[in-house]
Amino acid sequence: MNTLSLRRSQWTAVVLLMLMGIINYFDRSTVAIANHLLSRDLALSATQMGWIFSAFSWAYAFAQLPTGALVDRKGARLVLGWALAAWSVAQAVCGLTTSMLQLLAARVCLGIGESPQYTGGVKVISDWFRVSERGLPTGVFLASTTIGSMIAPPLLTSLMVTFGWRGMFVIMGVVGGLLAVVWLVVYRDRNEVRLAPEDQAYFQDDTEVAAPKASFADWKGLFLHRTTWGIALGFVGVMYMVLLTLAWLPGYLAGERQLSVEGTGWVLTIPYLFATLGMFSSGWVADRLIAAGIRPIASRKLPLIAGLLGGALFSVPSVFVDSIVACIAYLSVAMFFVNLAGGSAWGLVSVAAPRQLVASLGSIQNFIGFFGGSFAPVVSGWIIDRTHSIALAFVLAAGVACLSALAYFLLVDRPIAATGDQGTTQRNEPDVIIKTGA
Repeated sequence: MNTLSLRRSQWTAVVLLMLMGIINYFDRSTVAIANHLLSRDLALSATQMGWIFSAFSWAYAFAQLPTGALVDRKGARLVLGWALAAWSVAQAVCGLTTSMLQLLAARVCLGIGESPQYTGGVKVISDWFRVSERGLPTGVFLASTTIGSMIAPPLLTSLMVTFGWRGMFVIMGVVGGLLAVVWLVVYRDRNEVRLAPEDQAYFQDDTEVAAPKASFADWKGLFLHRTTWGIALGFVGVMYMVLLTLAWLPGYLAGERQLSVEGTGWVLTIPYLFATLGMFSSGWVADRLIAAGIRPIASRKLPLIAGLLGGALFSVPSVFVDSIVACIAYLSVAMFFVNLAGGSAWGLVSVAAPRQLVASLGSIQNFIGFFGGSFAPVVSGWIIDRTHSIALAFVLAAGVACLSALAYFLLVDRPIAATGDQGTTQRNEPDVIIKTGA
């Protein structure tokens, strides 16, 4: 049983991670919110805006591998704190740009700065929570992606209307810098804290065995396993759909659906509310499946596949119906499923690798997932320029999601186990525990 002091440390970390995640998604949403005004002032086409969106995502993707390994070796406190400070500076600089190239460079820096956020967050949760208790804190932390996306449109729109799109960028940079200071002052990695005997026993009772810091050989060894490739390739489908909606949904509602700037900001809160419910549900569903006797890998894999298929099924009709009400209804259900899959994907990372390799596996997932998903904004922009509609972009995204579900189904079947100096191996794990007796 963990003490009140440990529970306070655990949930302080989760709350801070959630706040950082919300700021993270505010900052990456600013260009989408300012799309119409920004593209008008800088004279940018839809395809050029697609490159702006994708530049962030590709930089974010390529920074995953080194930053994930850095989190495993240096700890989440310093890496996440200084990363937040750096991306906040880049965010403020976006508001000072006067050309496409300047904005492109600032967005690249923003992507690099934001890159450790989610691998680092999963590392924090794997450090402070036992395997059987990670579902809820993981879901709460990852809900920041959808909470941020839900409240960003009305709040950022208000900032933009009041201070202009340039002022919006600068204000968000200042807010992020202040939160970076709070994180560095308040949070401590578990190995920096002297735990009470009861709390030490809490971690010793875990099914995970304590392990040394990850070596480069351990990191390379992850690429030898089909589970790693299933997790990484499957995540492409999640990120393709997430980045498509994040980049182009505000413009779609304002353009093709003829909503006002203010109306778009408020209407977007509806599908992102359902997205938040999907993200929260991912942790709850995983914990319930484990309680029912489903192994940790399967408890994340099953809702992941269901989420991708559900997202594909409901997203396509949203762009073909005439009614804006029906459009938002379909989008809401689709985003619930997509974010059920997104939360389950990060939950899968936390149980698929030993603790010292969680951030490394997460960075591999994020690198390949974001690299593939980053084609969504620019490909969609190209489709919009040529067809004057986003419909085919959604059809393409649904196809990618179905292929990703297949990758999870075929390749992810067992966790990766640490074997000391011998690198990593995979161990067989049945999907269901047959409980006998008391």
